[in-house]
Amino acid sequence: MGKLFDVVLLILILLSVIFVMVESVRGWPPEVYDYLYYGEWVITIFFSFEYIARIITIKRPARYIFSFYGVIDFLSTIPLYLSFILAGSNFLLTVRALRLLRVFRILKVTRYIGESNKLRKALLDSRPKILVFLFAVLIISIIAGTLMYIVEGEESGFVSIPVSVYWCIVTLTTVGFGDIAPVTPLGQLIAAVIMIMGYGIIAVPTGIVSAEYVKSTGSSKIDDSDYVHVNSQSCRNCNAKKHRDDADYCHKCGTPLHPEDIF
Repeated sequence: MGKLFDVVLLILILLSVIFVMVESVRGWPPEVYDYLYYGEWVITIFFSFEYIARIITIKRPARYIFSFYGVIDFLSTIPLYLSFILAGSNFLLTVRALRLLRVFRILKVTRYIGESNKLRKALLDSRPKILVFLFAVLIISIIAGTLMYIVEGEESGFVSIPVSVYWCIVTLTTVGFGDIAPVTPLGQLIAAVIMIMGYGIIAVPTGIVSAEYVKSTGSSKIDDSDYVHVNSQSCRNCNAKKHRDDADYCHKCGTPLHPEDIF
């Protein structure tokens, strides 16, 4: 029953997000918007009952209400009620897309937290190198922008050094908006050099983070037999998480995790 409930919840979440996206498209027949409105009310009422049921069944509801997912559940449910009561609050309907975050809880993605921690550690270890690299890129952008301001001048769109530095950054990142472009041969030559440098500059931070990630992964290998497997089951009394797979009682308050097996 729990898996069936999660499947139904997942389908309703995806439908709600689709309704939000389709509702933002103009040009549909009026009946379509009516169907979307009624369908959203059905989904909102379902989530409202689910939110209230979670509060009732937990002995410490405040822990859930002020938790991350509790706040997400509340924010993704209340906008439709506000739009019904208050005028001019239709913009809050887009907050319903926050329901998509609930997919993470349903799919039990906590098992991937270990990999995200490795990536976070790699980013933190790479921070000094990346900061030095970004400082060097900033200096290059200022020098190249100043040079382009002198070479091109205001008649080519380089009206000031900050604008020229902006152009240089856009060019280095290979974005190329095209709002400013050099017209003189020397300016085009400098721009070509900056473009080529941009490809190398983009690759450097990726290489730094990748090297740190490989280093952290290689140093943190452990024997799977020594690993304590945990699940995402929450205690019905204190809402504590990360219990062992073979646990019968909550590691925090001692409440039975499977009361139906005991009684």
